[in-house]
Amino acid sequence: MLGAISIVSVWILLPRLQEFRQRSTSDAGRMRGKITLALDNWIGYFILRSPEMKNLMRRAGLSLMIEDDRADYQTRMKRLKAGELDFAVATVDSYILNGASLGFPGSIIMVVDESKGGDAILARRDRVPSLDALKGTTDIRVAFTPNSPSNHLAKAAAYHFNVPELLPTSPTRRIETKGSEEAFTKLISGTTDVAVLWEPDVSRALAHNGIAKILGTEDTEKLIVDILLVNRKYSQKNPGVIKDFLSAYFQSLKMYQENRDILRKEVMAETGLPGAAVDTMLKGVKWVNLTQNCEEWFGIAPPGGHADSGLRTAIDSAARVLVNAGDFDANPLPDGDPYRLTYSAYLEDLFVTGSVGFTKPGADPAGAFSKQRKASFQELTAEQWDQLKEVGTLKLDPVAFQHGHSSLDLLGKEAVDKAVELLSHYPSFRLVVKGHTDTRGDPEQNRRLSQERAEAVARYLTVAHNVDPARIRAVGYGGERPLPRSEDEPLRSWQYRLPRVELVLVREEY
Repeated sequence: MLGAISIVSVWILLPRLQEFRQRSTSDAGRMRGKITLALDNWIGYFILRSPEMKNLMRRAGLSLMIEDDRADYQTRMKRLKAGELDFAVATVDSYILNGASLGFPGSIIMVVDESKGGDAILARRDRVPSLDALKGTTDIRVAFTPNSPSNHLAKAAAYHFNVPELLPTSPTRRIETKGSEEAFTKLISGTTDVAVLWEPDVSRALAHNGIAKILGTEDTEKLIVDILLVNRKYSQKNPGVIKDFLSAYFQSLKMYQENRDILRKEVMAETGLPGAAVDTMLKGVKWVNLTQNCEEWFGIAPPGGHADSGLRTAIDSAARVLVNAGDFDANPLPDGDPYRLTYSAYLEDLFVTGSVGFTKPGADPAGAFSKQRKASFQELTAEQWDQLKEVGTLKLDPVAFQHGHSSLDLLGKEAVDKAVELLSHYPSFRLVVKGHTDTRGDPEQNRRLSQERAEAVARYLTVAHNVDPARIRAVGYGGERPLPRSEDEPLRSWQYRLPRVELVLVREEY
């Protein structure tokens, strides 16, 4: 019996003794632990899976295990909840969509990047020249990949521009695809009129004659936002490891931002794509450094400084878009509070102590490659304004004026205030405020009244919301452009709908 016990003991303990001896006599003996991170091949996640990141993690005594689940967000969130993953990345919208039913298993501890051209809505130019051209259509086909970030761009545009036709329900018009490449093929072949794509398929499609970009994420703000999540239990037990992880990430990001050639070379090696294609991909993402994370997204300001809570805005906006698209019946956030999803303590600690080797809080350590560039608007002549291309009309509650007057009352201001939140997502576009009256009365007086009403709204935007005056043009059309009247609509009801103000986004064509 003793012999048998000895044999079994040796059989059990020998492999462990061998592993101990191996670790203690190699560099692996200095490793503190292993971190598991789930992501996919989106270019914005390259820094997280880069050689520099893995090298810095090893120097910190941590082994970084990367798992590519090919954007299976639903399974990713389930594994995060089960503790099979320590970290996971997602877009804000995909986290809300797939994390709500699981009780939001991760805390958002960092904004990774924003899509800036990586996703776009494209169309056959002869069928759909603009978003407004979709309104009222019954035969336009739309191809997209369900629950992808690009799909969220379509959902947002459908909500912001009041174009439900972007989300058709008819099986003959709703073409679901398994990835961007399939949607690209259907657009080029003419199987669909509109396709929601991501790079490199966006660039491939625009190389074809007759294909136009209707809306791209390069023209949006805080819409497609990638975030880093940490398992909540892991966060409680391993705060030091998380701080080391973030420190390594921001050091890696800084290195690649200051050495663009190295970034380009390593992305080419990873993807196998030529330099031109890689350049296009890199232009489609805006990485967010430590200072920007704190001052622009998490509301962490240096002493005497100012900070914005952009992440709260992005979360609230994504929740509204998902409710509007029918993904949820009501706000899915816990108690409607976006701060239940975020945890800023790690960033604040790094920011205040400066322990990642960046410059002092308040300075921007990144190079021009990642700096956010706010649009600068030059004054335009009337002829130049007329050359701009319409993007779409923002959703706007009726702006009521007293009969014959152009003063903006409290209810009218509240309607404009709501539209400003939508406008904030499109900082690069100019804005035409269009005033309309009904068709009764003197045409010249109607035109003058509609002009005054449009100017009142434009003036309120500049004074109350600090919109650049050079960005806005007010135009009054009087009763020259009435809304279409349905066959069974009474004349009085139709005339009642005609007086209105519209906020139309326009852009220059390059």
